[in-house]
Amino acid sequence: MKGCAIGIDFGTTNSSIARCVDAGFTVELARFPLFGEDTEAYRSLLYLEALRQNGKSGIVSWTGPFGIERYLSRENAGRLIQSLKSFLTSRSLKTTDVFGRRVTLEDLIARILRDLREKAEKQFGIPITAAVAGRPVRFVGAETEADNAYAEGRLREAYRLAGFERIEFELEPVAAAHYYEATLQRDELILIGDFGGGTSDFSLIRVGPTIRRRGRTPDDLLGNAGVGLAGDAFDAKIVRHLVSPHLGAGSNLRSIDKILPVPTWVYAKLERWHHLSLLKARDTMNMLASVKVQALEPHKIEALIHLVEEDLGYQLHQSVQKTKCDLSSNESARFRLYDGLIDLDAMVERRAFEEWIAEEVDIIARCVDSLLESSGVRRADVNMVFLTGGTSYVPAVRRIFETRFGAKRIRTGGEFTSVAQGLALKARELS
Repeated sequence: MKGCAIGIDFGTTNSSIARCVDAGFTVELARFPLFGEDTEAYRSLLYLEALRQNGKSGIVSWTGPFGIERYLSRENAGRLIQSLKSFLTSRSLKTTDVFGRRVTLEDLIARILRDLREKAEKQFGIPITAAVAGRPVRFVGAETEADNAYAEGRLREAYRLAGFERIEFELEPVAAAHYYEATLQRDELILIGDFGGGTSDFSLIRVGPTIRRRGRTPDDLLGNAGVGLAGDAFDAKIVRHLVSPHLGAGSNLRSIDKILPVPTWVYAKLERWHHLSLLKARDTMNMLASVKVQALEPHKIEALIHLVEEDLGYQLHQSVQKTKCDLSSNESARFRLYDGLIDLDAMVERRAFEEWIAEEVDIIARCVDSLLESSGVRRADVNMVFLTGGTSYVPAVRRIFETRFGAKRIRTGGEFTSVAQGLALKARELS
């Protein structure tokens, strides 16, 4: 990585890019305009429209905050794609149809990474051809190390297509440890919890001034663990319990002389951001039109069709995110989603939300306990716990760590950018 001190965190929901600006720990984050303000979190989404001019057809696309603004102001029907990182382990999804053209997953991800690189180049005033990039301990859907290697290979290819000549991968929780270490005046054994949109990753690592001076060794990293669920899994429960029933989930249809349930698989897709755009396929829309005719509550199916046809995944995601965020600081929150045929206004109690996500929280807790056991580390030996990522603020998640380590040993910070900053510090070490 000679001559390069760039870190890139390509996340399921948000991405960010940073660089070290001197030989110390000063890190600069790239900033991007969004609705008249600046943001350091570059939304990991892609918006595409079909372009037809002078008898020729093509595809034009926008990414990140620019994709959001184009999508919200669109005059023509387009396609919004989110959470592409969650598809990396899928061997069945190699290409997808975009306005009649087959496009690879790597091409779609590269489109986002290319924009991120070019916009950072313009801001930093330097060419960017190499970087340290983050990757989860366990990619979404990975069951074996072969699955992880397959996903990493696809991600590496996406970086190559985006114009990067060299990429070094670092585990995202280890990158977060680099970020936290920059604040330390003494050595510590820390547990890092990095909560993304699709993965929850943990590392036990020794950090501090002494480690930096003598140089890091493999023995400083005591262990890693991760699970392929995080914020998106919590979001899915809000969709399941609040949204889907208003769109026909659990309702019935009449087929000749039988009463049958409305197909449930559509609502399972609705719960997963990276699958939502796939519902717009012609055969699915034809099926939903048929269901509407037979439905006992056709207005609900009509609302579902409206959500899919109008590509309202972004609005749905924003409503869910706001509710989840509000529940982190309040005992109840209001969920609001309005767009034409959809008018959903409901109160949510934190107690109910915690019941919905209890299984996922238990899986995360068992992952933490397994890491401690496999590493031979006692809870009392951990000096500090550093939690990063939006899901780390969910009270039920914080209790996992407070009950094991005590509230005084919990630190948080860099909700969306700590990994990118840590990756830039890692790049500085390598250079």
